[in-house]
Amino acid sequence: MLVFYMAGSDPVEWYYVGVDVGTASVRAALVTREGQVKTTAEEMVTIWKPHSDHYVQSSTDIWAKCCSTVRKVTQGVQRNQVRGVGFDATCSLVVLDQNFQPVAVNQDGEAERNVVMWMDHRAAEQAARITSTGHRVLSRVGGVMSPEMQPPKLLWLKENLRATCWRDAAHFLDLPDFLSWKATASLARSLCTVVCKWTYCPTEKWDTSFWTAIGLEDLLENDHSKIGSVTCCPGSPVGEGLTQEAAAELGLDTGTAVGASLIDAHAGGLGVIGADVRGFSLPCEDQPITSRMAMICGTSSCHMAISQGPLFVPGVWGPYLSGMVPELWLNEGGQSATGRLIDHVVKGHVAYPQLQEQAVKGGEHIYSYLNRHLSSMAKDLGAPLELLASSLHVWPDFHGNRSPLADPTLRGAVVGLPLSQTLDDLALLYLATVQALALGTQHILEAMTQAGHDITTLFLCGGLSKNPLYVQIHANATGLPLVLPAQTEAVLVGAAVLGACASHDYSSILEAMEKMAKVGKVVQPDHELWSFYRKKYSVFLRLHVHQREYMALMND
Repeated sequence: MLVFYMAGSDPVEWYYVGVDVGTASVRAALVTREGQVKTTAEEMVTIWKPHSDHYVQSSTDIWAKCCSTVRKVTQGVQRNQVRGVGFDATCSLVVLDQNFQPVAVNQDGEAERNVVMWMDHRAAEQAARITSTGHRVLSRVGGVMSPEMQPPKLLWLKENLRATCWRDAAHFLDLPDFLSWKATASLARSLCTVVCKWTYCPTEKWDTSFWTAIGLEDLLENDHSKIGSVTCCPGSPVGEGLTQEAAAELGLDTGTAVGASLIDAHAGGLGVIGADVRGFSLPCEDQPITSRMAMICGTSSCHMAISQGPLFVPGVWGPYLSGMVPELWLNEGGQSATGRLIDHVVKGHVAYPQLQEQAVKGGEHIYSYLNRHLSSMAKDLGAPLELLASSLHVWPDFHGNRSPLADPTLRGAVVGLPLSQTLDDLALLYLATVQALALGTQHILEAMTQAGHDITTLFLCGGLSKNPLYVQIHANATGLPLVLPAQTEAVLVGAAVLGACASHDYSSILEAMEKMAKVGKVVQPDHELWSFYRKKYSVFLRLHVHQREYMALMND
């Protein structure tokens, strides 16, 4: 444990603050040098949905919640004990004017509503047009531009709000970069954001031909000042640390180190993938970190794999140099709706009120109750739990497919529904949905393996990693062991790693990851279910083929 001594005083421990801005809330944690989370705080943020597929937030609201949560977690320590701060956030788009005031991103003109959220799919048509250009930068995003990336969102703003938002905007920032700017007054962009979501390449910089080809050549003016002229690696010190104003708002010392930020899923990757696995008999032990894949499972899910050299995976984002770990290449698969899909399926079922009633009666969370209910059903039938959904199959892309098909037009499907709508039926549909998400992970793994990745172990974090059924099914469906972190708040630990690196208390991200990320539990696959999941996976793939056939028939 790192401590320092003041004359005539007891030793003082040093800490780092990690701030995670997720889809619906802001969380902060006070973290030790060893990666132990001492205290956490959380506050909800507002989401507006002014139109279909439009999701909007306020950067003012988000920053206020960052300040209040940081003040809460640091109230029990001296300011000089906090050595560094790291931010992560969703890859949402923040728009500010020349005075750094918010600019409205919808026709309603509410200036405070200046953030186009990551899951906002208003720019699907613009994304398709960008894909149709076939520009070379698309090779770094799996060949297909997603509406969740920033170029199509910027193009939508130009085409639909030219006389308002586009005219007034002077700064377009990814939300993680907005947070580091608010903290330090530095407009330096993290390579994580601009490489992963803006098509920037560290070796080639901005590709001017791309922005011209898609009709956004005005963003090239003044050395790309609107989208970023200066970049830095994740975890590197930003500016001169906290400004006097930000320090006062956060309750910390002026000049406290701030690490270049990360997208939230990438912070989760830092919080788990580098852990010391010696003694756990895992296949990735004594193997390079490239044999591991981090899964960050929450509202959506991200599948992070790193490599020594660039690997191009069709339908998977990347390769991104220094997108998560400096000097290593990142491929990023994902599912646009996971926790959100499970909630949609469960809470939209006729039997949901009955589920709520039973869960409340037993003092359980609804998903703990469903897991126990499924175990009871399996015991009554004398069959393994996962075989209960042998005749019920789900295609999980209710919000389109991010990877490896990269098709936002795909939709969900369920095959095998009965006429009944009992609590048992709800439990089975929940089970089949979780299985479909795990098979979607297998689909992504296969694409990565075919492109050259050699992944032997999965490292999970995020809200869904706390659901034991979700975790076990992922192990069984993929046939790979899963590692869960000792600290359940791995994303916050990953954010704190950034602050630790910026303070120079660790020499590199890799060193900080190994020291601050810890293995909590290993979940092994049940190999007796491998044959069942091979059959289930064959059905899963056919559901996609059939959906394409139905679309073709109806469009003929």
